[in-house]
Amino acid sequence: MATPSDTLDKVGAGLDALDVPVEAHKPPLWRRFLKTGVPPIIAFALLLGVWQALWASAILPEFRLPAPVNVWDEVVRSVSTGEAFSILWTSLHRAVFGFIAAVLIATPLGLLVAKVRVVRAGIGSLLTGLQSLPSVAWVPAAILWFGVTPSTIYFVVLMGSVPSIANGLVAGIDQIPPLLPRVGRALGAGRLASARHILLPAALPGYLAGLKQGWAFSWRSLMAAEIIATSPQLGTGLGQYLHNGSSLNDINMVIAAIFLILLVGIGIELLLFRPLERAVLRARGLTGAL
Repeated sequence: MATPSDTLDKVGAGLDALDVPVEAHKPPLWRRFLKTGVPPIIAFALLLGVWQALWASAILPEFRLPAPVNVWDEVVRSVSTGEAFSILWTSLHRAVFGFIAAVLIATPLGLLVAKVRVVRAGIGSLLTGLQSLPSVAWVPAAILWFGVTPSTIYFVVLMGSVPSIANGLVAGIDQIPPLLPRVGRALGAGRLASARHILLPAALPGYLAGLKQGWAFSWRSLMAAEIIATSPQLGTGLGQYLHNGSSLNDINMVIAAIFLILLVGIGIELLLFRPLERAVLRARGLTGAL
């Protein structure tokens, strides 16, 4: 006959088993490709087919709706001459440096807003308002303050991304169970140790969402700044390339620039943020969301 102690041990073991993440069986590579790779290819093929059909119907003149092959020729030309790599490098290094600076600024700012009531009361609404403010609105002011210089570009990128990252971290910290910080304090964790070992790891899903949105806002802010603030001193980025196509009435160049901007956005999502998101979900046992 089982004793009460044995029953409690079995209950404890069952509860512990519930806490252990269940590793889902990985399907074969070909099945994963069919599930995740084929649908985007089909969607792209359908979009290309609709575009080709609209061009062939001649509903719009050639200078407004070019053939897909003409846009592809422009992309191939820019790649073969090396122009595309120079343009991509100019924009990408600005975006990466600006985003890193935004993370370094927004992370302590988000912690401060989340944990200090006076700071939240003072600038919490301001951060939310800045997040909803179109970043292109900062470009004219930045040109007047800094001139047509790289400082203008980086200022606009920071103003576009810092509020989103900070608000994402605040939202993540607000969703942390109150028990976790209390346990940290009971174990003797100070404010810095608590932020490093408890708050940031526990708020990681919300923080990661803020990072993704912050990158998207910084990329859009960069394109807006490059389109408006044009100067030989700044070089030719994707925004300048798009602006040049519009000035020359070259629709092939315009759509090629849009294609390259979209390609960078998709590439960053697939190569950086999606693996990070999957790692966070897997660490929390949320394999069903993968």
